[in-house]
This record gives sequence, structure tokens and C-alpha cells, in this order.
Amino acid sequence: MEQIPLAAQKRTVFGRKVKNLRKVGFIPAHVFGHKIKTIHVQVKANEFSKVFEKVGETGIVDLAVDGEKKPVLIRNLQIHPVSDEPLHIDFYQVSLTEKVKVNVPFEIVGESPAVAKKIGLLLTPVSEIEIEALPTDIPEKIEIDISKLENVGDEIKVKNLTVDRTKIEILTDPELIVVQIGELVTKEMETVEAEIEAEQAEAQAEAVAEAVPEEGVAAAVEGEEKAEGGEEKTPPTKTEQSKAE
Repeated sequence: MEQIPLAAQKRTVFGRKVKNLRKVGFIPAHVFGHKIKTIHVQVKANEFSKVFEKVGETGIVDLAVDGEKKPVLIRNLQIHPVSDEPLHIDFYQVSLTEKVKVNVPFEIVGESPAVAKKIGLLLTPVSEIEIEALPTDIPEKIEIDISKLENVGDEIKVKNLTVDRTKIEILTDPELIVVQIGELVTKEMETVEAEIEAEQAEAQAEAVAEAVPEEGVAAAVEGEEKAEGGEEKTPPTKTEQSKAE
């Protein structure tokens, strides 16, 4: 695996003052590792962005700290929730002769006949797995070919993944499903849709009721009562009452 170079400088600014570093285009970071003394560094934001785009969290970065080169992996990249700009970086220094544990992402390749024919939906319960390997043997990604998934229920498990197991040990449960063809509409989805329709109908009825003035409602009720009881009768006069008696 190619090692991408990145220059860094030792950092003397800490705490809340690091915001001043970001204002001038630097990202605060530190380098740590097994049997490694932690050092605080800073890297140029524009240079780091280019490197991270190439290596992600699985590629080796040849970090030069004031001229001294260190093979590192990018770990725990903190991102600003609004601007998406990097706030802090952890560089994990590795030994090229010692295995490390990392999470490697998946990449879906090919086309599923079940999806193409609209028989089922492609479900991806997980997006990465944990492996252990030498830093130089860590793959950037693991490809999953879905071209043989033809029917609902077809699946691919961790144990079915194509990797060089002489160099890479997969630590994730081998029975874990990573890709599966599910039903187009499940019973759970039908239930949810029915609940949504009921809520919408109730909300619509409430909106209509609020739109009718109280006088209108009273008139409507009075009209219904008249319709049910026929013509409205006036009470008898005293003369009519005495004749009837």
C-alpha cells in the first residue's frame, strides 16, 4: 500500500487557544501509539484534506514531524457539526511489522437481479467490519459483489467475503449478514403505513372541524334534528287545547 506524505509541526498551543490555529488554516492533532510517547502536532488544513481524501482511515500516512517520519493511521477525526470542517485529528503511529486492528468499509459492486426486476430491496445492515492485519496489508475497502442475489432472502455473510485470509484476519462474527434481499413491502411497513394514513385522516378531520364556525355547527345540528323529526310543530293555543279536551 502506498504511503501518502503529510507534513506536521510540533504544537505549542493548547486548550481554547487552538481556535486561533484553525483561524490561520491549521488543524490541532496529536500522535500516539503502542509504546509511543504522545506528541502534540498541527497540520495544514488544505494539505490534510487532500491526504484524507486518498487514504481515509485505512491508508498509511507518512507523517513528517519536523522532518522525522512516522507511519500513522488517521483515527477519531472530529468534524464540526455545521461547517463539516476538521476540528481535531488523532494520528495512530504503527509499526510496519506489527498487526493492527481497524474497521474497513464495504463497497457494493455489480447489480442484483432481484433489485433490477423489482422483486426485492437491497438491505445493508452494516457498512464495515473489523479486521487485523499488518499496516501495509490493510485494504482500503472490501468489495461485495451482489450480482448473484436473485431472490428475496438471498444474503451474503461475513464468512462469504472475498479477502486474502493469509494476510487479513476478520474479527467480526462470520455469521453476521452484511447484505440481504428483503421484501419490497414488509408487514412492519404495512402496519406503519396504515398508522400514518389513520393519523393523516384524523388530522384532516380535526382541521375541517376547526374551520367551521360554532354558529355553523349549531345550525347544522339543528337542521339535522329537524330532518329527523319532520316539520317543527308550534305549541297548541289555549282554545285548541280546551277543544281537544
